[in-house]
Amino acid sequence: MFHRIAGPAAAVFVYFLTHSIFAMPAAAAWTLATTVWVAWWWISETIALPATSLLPFVLLPLGGISSVNEVSGALGNPIILLFMAAFMLAKAVEMSGVHKRIALGLVRKLGNSSARRMVFAFMIATAFLSMWISNTAAVLALLPVALALADASSDQKFQRALLLGLAYSASVGGIATLIGTPPNLIFASVYESYTGVSFGFTRWMQVGLPLVVVGIPLMAWWLTRGLKTQGMLEIAESGPIRSAEKRVLMVFGTVIVLWMTRTAPFGGWSGGLGLGDMGDATVAFMGVLALFVWHDREGTPLLEWRDAVNIPWGILLLFAGGIALAQGFVSSGLSNIIGDALVGLGGLPTWLLVFCLAISVSLLTEVTSNTATATLLMPVLAAAAGALELPPEMLMIPAAIACSCAFCLPVATPPNSIVFAAERITIKTMVREGMMLNLLMAVVTTVIVMLFV
Repeated sequence: MFHRIAGPAAAVFVYFLTHSIFAMPAAAAWTLATTVWVAWWWISETIALPATSLLPFVLLPLGGISSVNEVSGALGNPIILLFMAAFMLAKAVEMSGVHKRIALGLVRKLGNSSARRMVFAFMIATAFLSMWISNTAAVLALLPVALALADASSDQKFQRALLLGLAYSASVGGIATLIGTPPNLIFASVYESYTGVSFGFTRWMQVGLPLVVVGIPLMAWWLTRGLKTQGMLEIAESGPIRSAEKRVLMVFGTVIVLWMTRTAPFGGWSGGLGLGDMGDATVAFMGVLALFVWHDREGTPLLEWRDAVNIPWGILLLFAGGIALAQGFVSSGLSNIIGDALVGLGGLPTWLLVFCLAISVSLLTEVTSNTATATLLMPVLAAAAGALELPPEMLMIPAAIACSCAFCLPVATPPNSIVFAAERITIKTMVREGMMLNLLMAVVTTVIVMLFV
């Protein structure tokens, strides 16, 4: 009850303080008060996060910041449509079971000769799956296999490294692609709101993929330090591949190729065919429709509505609320006010600014939802970058990446929670290993951003 009342009470206090005492324009003060209310309820989880995300749709029109048409447009934003279609594609992959076959195949080929190679292979397989499906689904698919392998070994260091590697690589793997984790898409939506330029699938991978390629081996090295080599462990066979798996893989693979080649190289296929108005969401929905239309050899559709409807709609509402809030920052002038207040940070070297941002956000998201954290921070960082005369992506991208780099606590991410629930890892162990990896990934993020952004 306290947090339910405290949210609106804090909003009223902030509005009075900023407008009446500090003479902030009413529109900017109202938007800031709305943000405080939303942030309080998000962080305290007083009500469900998606339900809290409905507040901007009520408060911004009520304060005259945005019209009902403007806030409603957030629900039809191309980023929302892209993630909706990506969820449906991922659901078809999960229902077919092809994701587990891919992961076990990678582990069998890469790491069945020693403990260190096994952990590394498991982390690669998990990260690869998390690039395309939710990190939760990736961990749930591989956890039974990981537990079986852990039980087959008496080495507790191996067991810890394998299970922690499973959780951490699921979070980091999602960084590689735009659809891999919600903070990536929140960045893209706010970036487009501020600049009017779309941040496409390929452009994100130019930053995200190198980070994963560098980060996963470094994390595996840290987790397996001191681990002794041991004999081969038995990995269960997946059996013959079914027609549904083959066809789902064909559709999903085609969508990935079309995403990666839509605008590059040389203008991509969309430019060559004069289809410049097509976006990544259009490509994704083409794949979804193909899954509904195409059947396996038994006559069952590759994707049925009863399965497609079970995607996390709440995440889409959370996205839409964040987009509406970001638009409010711009239209109310709050973004300019925040930017002017942060001009003093311009004296810091850019690399130090990026590092401090990465480590701060990773620690913040240990105790808050990474999606909520990204939604709140992106408009502020876009404004700060403008005031510091930096490209907005220079601050927004490291923060979006850091939202996926919380490794210390079970509550920080769903993968951490799932692995911790297996009762093989203590909180003390997770904090000890995770704190070093938070720092390590902040360094990697800084280097990658300075090189590629």
